[in-house]
Amino acid sequence: MEKQLLYKLYSTYHHELFLYLYSLCHDRELAEDMTQEAFLKAILSLPDDHSNVRAWLYMVGRNLLLNALSKLNRMELTSDSDDFDLIKSESVLDELIRNENKKLLYEAINHLDKTKREILCMQYFSGFSQKEIAALLRLTPENVRIQAFRGKKLVRDYMEQKGTGCM
Repeated sequence: MEKQLLYKLYSTYHHELFLYLYSLCHDRELAEDMTQEAFLKAILSLPDDHSNVRAWLYMVGRNLLLNALSKLNRMELTSDSDDFDLIKSESVLDELIRNENKKLLYEAINHLDKTKREILCMQYFSGFSQKEIAALLRLTPENVRIQAFRGKKLVRDYMEQKGTGCM
């Protein structure tokens, strides 16, 4: 892969891939490490003629993160200390989300189950189509559509319950 192309890919997709991975694990260092790993894999194994590099990066990043979380969970089970906490109280996204409605929306999305949260983040924050999301998550497009609909309804209900209606 050409150096210029890699630099262009990195500058274009680094931030959004990092935010996507962070939304899955809530650990800044782990998300940053997995983002870097995804780009390293791009250097080593991405064919030059690949048609959707962005989707490939998301798929690789997600798989790397799931593998890392699985490894961390195994380590946590074998360790005697309960000091390791995957979810940190200091959030990178708190810096990005300044106004109260956006914080509430962030809270509502985090109350969703993993699949609905992942689908909504990919759809609204990363701009993937439902067909692309279905391919990445190995679901049917109809399942993605239904999960997205249900997730939006749950977010709307959560926000109405908290006193702020939007969406």
